[in-house]
Amino acid sequence: MKILLLSAYDAMSHGYWRKGLVDTFPEYDWTVLTLTPRYFNWRLRGNSLSWALGEREVLEAGYDLLVCTSMTDLSALKGMMPALSRIPTLCYFHENQFAYPQADTQHKSVEPKILNLYTALAADQVLFNTAYNRETFLKGVDQLLKKLPDHIPPGVVERLRECSAVLPVPLPDVVFKQHSSAFLDEPLQIVWNHRWEYDKSPERFFQALGFLKEKGVSFKVHVVGQSFRKVPEVFASAKVEFADEIGSWGYVETVEEYRTLLQSSDVVVSTAIHDFQGIAILEAVAAGCYPLVPDRLAYPELFPARHRYGSFENSPEKEARLLADGLAELAAMKAGGEELAAPDVQGLSWHSLRPCYQEWLEQLGSTSYRSH
Repeated sequence: MKILLLSAYDAMSHGYWRKGLVDTFPEYDWTVLTLTPRYFNWRLRGNSLSWALGEREVLEAGYDLLVCTSMTDLSALKGMMPALSRIPTLCYFHENQFAYPQADTQHKSVEPKILNLYTALAADQVLFNTAYNRETFLKGVDQLLKKLPDHIPPGVVERLRECSAVLPVPLPDVVFKQHSSAFLDEPLQIVWNHRWEYDKSPERFFQALGFLKEKGVSFKVHVVGQSFRKVPEVFASAKVEFADEIGSWGYVETVEEYRTLLQSSDVVVSTAIHDFQGIAILEAVAAGCYPLVPDRLAYPELFPARHRYGSFENSPEKEARLLADGLAELAAMKAGGEELAAPDVQGLSWHSLRPCYQEWLEQLGSTSYRSH
């Protein structure tokens, strides 16, 4: 089967899924086009132009199936490339623009939401990585359509629901590690392993650590993850405030070093106000970390209640105190010799989810009419 795979904004999580998909199905003949994850607004609206006029020969090569990400301007691309409109299309949503929080400094445009909607309607099948992603998308579409002035056809949300399903981004087998006892006799080892951006709410995390210090709880913290040109100011002050508690700080240069850190730490924490699946948390859990996450976003469908602290998105201090209480309890458990057992996430591995992906690829690919 010949498959064309388009990743229009090939950010880290998108590349993670794309590479896993291609590597897991070497029996298929893949043609992959990607665009770098920068210039967001231009990339989102311009990828159809970039590809239709810049990769025309590749796009017209004839395929049994088209797989694309939700960032692809699919309706415009099919309009400019009629050959693609005759190929069954699977669109994968890592996130949706209806549930993406915006910083106060960002321009609130409806354009990304409209593009998400049109792309979903232009696909034959839509897959979401979590039920949370799917439901917030459908709810967002419904709310948007109600605001538009006229000529809104009925049944749009129902049509989208019927052609959509949930299938998580799988974890590669390499992330599943046996938990290490390297820090067994040391204080609680806490990992915060997210992008250093506002939507991961680092302020809540560091405030929780401050409350934990006030309780007299000993701990070591590993603040790792990808940072960009603009880093929230809280990181600079936190590096000073928690100088005695810091174990690791900043981007870990090698994958092996990062995996070892996760493997030997006790608990991984999220304070996110935006996470559609939480791959960073899941990889840490696969390495043996105990997850402590807010009771919101996709987390309720991923982890039992014991791993979730109360969600108070509009009351950061209240939420930070609940997180500190949870961390203090885990520290006491470790000090008492109790095991901090991570939940089993083997069901999210590529090994487990491969048959599900294959079913969708084969089912859609078999309906190809490119030869007609």
